[in-house]
Amino acid sequence: MALNPLIEEYAAGGAVLRRAVAGFSEAQFDAVPIPGKWSTRQVLCHIADFELVYADRMKRVIAEDEPTFFGGDPDQFAAGLAYDQRDAEEELQLVEAVRAQVTRILRTLDDADFQRIGNHHEDGPLTLAALLEKIAGHLQHHVRFIEEKRVVLEGMQR
Repeated sequence: MALNPLIEEYAAGGAVLRRAVAGFSEAQFDAVPIPGKWSTRQVLCHIADFELVYADRMKRVIAEDEPTFFGGDPDQFAAGLAYDQRDAEEELQLVEAVRAQVTRILRTLDDADFQRIGNHHEDGPLTLAALLEKIAGHLQHHVRFIEEKRVVLEGMQR
């Protein structure tokens, strides 16, 4: 696995997310243009919450010997963590700050460090490289949903 491109993709995630929501009004952040799907604000909160989860997992894999970590239910996070009251700009800043800090750490590592393992209580052993790939892909996955919402919202305004 080529790690440098993956680290750079991870590092760029905050800017990618910021571009995806550029120009959104508060009403657009809260709109649910696709029935049964989260609003963009809820998606931002979800991304920010799981940035923290994955940053913790990656740091623990780097610093500890085969740590164990647990999953998190996105719907429970959404129900209990005031997603409808949180500030979109704060969520963006959090993602950017976490990614900047973790990127700085990742760039100090050698290839062997990316093979260090943590044990997920449901998914089993995961390398640092696998965790990095998962969180880089997680943001991209949700940016596609935000882009879909933008298209629907723009169509509604015509």
